[in-house]
Formats: sequence, structure tokens, C-alpha cells
Amino acid sequence: MTTQQEIQRFRRNWQKEIDGAALYATLSDVEKSTEMKDIYRKLAKNEESHAEFWEGRLQEAHAPIPVRRPTWRALILSRLARLFGPKFVLPTIASTETADSQAYDNQPEEAAKQMAQDEKSHARLLTAASGADPLGGMSGSNVMKGEGRHKSAGGNALRAAVLGANDGLVSNLSLVMGVAGAALSSQSILITGLAGLLAGAGSMALGEWLSVQSSRELYQRQIQIEKDELDARPEEEEAELALIYQAKGLPKDRAEELASHIIQNSQTALDTLSREELGIDPDELGGSAWEAAFTSFILFAIGAIVPVSPFIFLNGMTAVIASIVISAFGLFGIGAAITLMTGRSVLFSGMRMVLFGLVAAALTYGIGHLIGVSLAG
Repeated sequence: MTTQQEIQRFRRNWQKEIDGAALYATLSDVEKSTEMKDIYRKLAKNEESHAEFWEGRLQEAHAPIPVRRPTWRALILSRLARLFGPKFVLPTIASTETADSQAYDNQPEEAAKQMAQDEKSHARLLTAASGADPLGGMSGSNVMKGEGRHKSAGGNALRAAVLGANDGLVSNLSLVMGVAGAALSSQSILITGLAGLLAGAGSMALGEWLSVQSSRELYQRQIQIEKDELDARPEEEEAELALIYQAKGLPKDRAEELASHIIQNSQTALDTLSREELGIDPDELGGSAWEAAFTSFILFAIGAIVPVSPFIFLNGMTAVIASIVISAFGLFGIGAAITLMTGRSVLFSGMRMVLFGLVAAALTYGIGHLIGVSLAG
């Protein structure tokens, strides 16, 4: 007799596979590389076969099968992939696959063990496609040598976007509440809030520019060193390249043959060594510093404008309360967006973000009030 708890587990597993199939189908639709399209299509079929297995278990238990519909999380990730491209969401999907494989590890069905292996394989593939090395070891130019795949993702862009807006909202909410607590006029609070927005966004942009530009200069230096070594000792670089290919699983004779062929063209050899030995994509070098700075400025400003906006139209305590209310909604939205990466409950993540943000605002409001009273006295 199948218990209700087991039926719920079947449904959870089934829904995860439906979400995976929908996401991979979307990635296949928007991917430009023919090779990657085929890979995503195969992954979608694999997830679909998993979903059919859990449908079978539900049928055996005489339990109703829900309507096939992706969750809101899968729908949002699909939408983001269509808007910004597959690489924007690949790290998040890879993390989800890893979590799903761990969930299958302790399930009793024999098929679940194979599903766990499948999900782990998917996670490794997606991590490689996004440019990261899941093993933390030697990085290579992976099987998807497409347009700058090795370093273009450089991390989780979705995570950076969410946290950038969060930094702006929380920091400026705290600033606005601090000066509001000091009983300044609404005009003074507005000016202070806008100044905080510009200062914070500018600081974030400058920090991001320096970080990316420093990385680019470091990569350029490493590539130049590699070029000097290639010019001075091509035989040693050929041997290193052969060892890299052996580490990737090629037979020794095939690895040596491939390395010998590549080393004959100095530009191709430098490009290959940069990718395979250094883990650097010479075409991107970590991305554009100006683009990173502009993105950071905009994301911070989007979050920072939320607590300031009520003071444009309202005055006094009404503006303060309105600022807290819309900031709470903004914080909840950011917490909900974080669940795209964590898979946690929307209510839990959203309310946690609201709690932390409002506690920070209350502290600065109290400190501002004490300072205002002290100065007035």
C-alpha cells in the first residue's frame, strides 16, 4: 500500500523533472550553437523520461496526475534565458541539478540511483558550459568551444543582479531612515537619499570597473608570459599541452599528435594554451570593465531609488511610512528572486529579507533619532 507521504514524494520528483524538461527545451530554442542545441534537446528528453517514470509510480498508486505545468521558478528562468541568453541562467540551473541529484541519492527506487547520476552529469555539463570548473582542478576549454564559453559567464549573473539591487535598497533605506529619525525635513531626506543613491552607485561602479580591469590586466600579463615561454621553449609547451590532453582522457599518442599539430601555428598555440593551461579566454579576458561598471551602477540605483521615491511626492511621517512599506515589498521581491537560485520557499526567503532590511532600517532610525535629540538639546 502506497502511503500519502510516498505519493507526495512522487509528485515532487515529477514536478522537478517537468521543470527540467521545460528549461532545457527553452535553452534549446534560444541557443545559437547547433552543437549546444542538440545537447539541450537530449537533456530535455532525459528529463522527460524521468518524469514519465514518476507518472508511472503515481498511476500505480492510483493517485491523480497533476496538469503538466512548469512552476513559476522554471517559467521565470525560461523567460530570463530568452531575454539574456542561456549563459545568464546556466549556473543557477547547474546548482539545481546538483541539489536534485542529492535528493535522489536517498530514495529507494533503483531507477532513482540512475537519475541521481544523470542529474550529476547534467550539473557537470552545465557548469562546464557556464565557464566554471566543478572539480576545482585544471580548467580547460570544455566540449562546448563556442563563442567565448570559457570565461563569459564568469560567475552567476543572475545572482549579481539580485544582490546588486539588494545592496542599493538596503543601504539607502538605512540611510533614509537614519536622517528621517533625526527629524530632518522631507526635502532634506530626499536630497540625502538621492545623494546616497549617486554616491553608492558610483562607488559600486568604480569598484566593479577596477576589479574587472585589474583582472583583464592580470590575464593580459599571463598571456604575455605564456607567449614568451612559447617563443623561447616551444618543445616544453608542446609537452605541457600533451599532458593536459592526457589528463582530459586522450590516449598518450593521440594527445601528443594533437599537441604537435596545434603547436605548429604560433597564434593557434597561444590561444589554445591560454584556454587549456591558464583557463583564460583571450577573446574576452573577463569581460568589459565599462560594461560591468555601468551594470553595477544601474542595478544599485534601481534598488536605491525605492526608499527615496515616496519623498518626491509625500511629506513628513506619511512619506516615512510609505518608504518603509514599498521598501518591504521590494525586499520581499528580492528575497523571492533569490529563491530562483536557492530553491527555498518564496515566503521564507522573502520574509527573511524583509526582516533583515527592516531591522537595519530600525537601527539607523533609532540612532538618527538619538543624534537628532542630542543636537536639538
